[in-house]
Amino acid sequence: MTQLILASSSPFRRQILDKLQIDYTCISPDIDESKLDKETPEQLVKRLAENKALKVADEVSQGLIIGSDQVAVLDDEVLGKPHTHENAVLQLKKLSGNTVTFLTGLALHNSKTGNTQSEVVPFKVVFRDLTDDMIENYLRAEKPYNCAGSFKSEALGIALFDKLEGEDPNTLIGLPLIRLVRMLENEAFNVL
Repeated sequence: MTQLILASSSPFRRQILDKLQIDYTCISPDIDESKLDKETPEQLVKRLAENKALKVADEVSQGLIIGSDQVAVLDDEVLGKPHTHENAVLQLKKLSGNTVTFLTGLALHNSKTGNTQSEVVPFKVVFRDLTDDMIENYLRAEKPYNCAGSFKSEALGIALFDKLEGEDPNTLIGLPLIRLVRMLENEAFNVL
């Protein structure tokens, strides 16, 4: 059986991959996640997903290595993690009534053959018109300060939205399982 490795330290990505009920290990890649000059958000997440998988491949001679990275984009501006309550308030005020596109870079690297598959999977979130009280109550309840966009869609954050648009809800949390299953099948790794 081929070894499967998730190149991530994200507990959210682990929870998503657990849905497939397959054995895997996690190795946290240590890479520079800085944006390059003139790099688009799509190019950024694709490059980072690939770099994470390739970094772990340096440590693993035979295995399928999954790399993933995500950014939230509003009007061509990349939204990062707020880290503080004040920044989260500002971010949610900006998102109120708008559509945010989450771009998730996904890469699967076969360390034995050197083959790498990668793509960028979009997912749109349409935010409700949010009042100051709604924002405060949400942030005090959930404290999503380490999440891009200042919310957790898998929890109370769902109350901030009018609708979600995308092929796989797992994409919004950071790991597009539908696409990953297809990539694994391309490497003769069948989940079912």
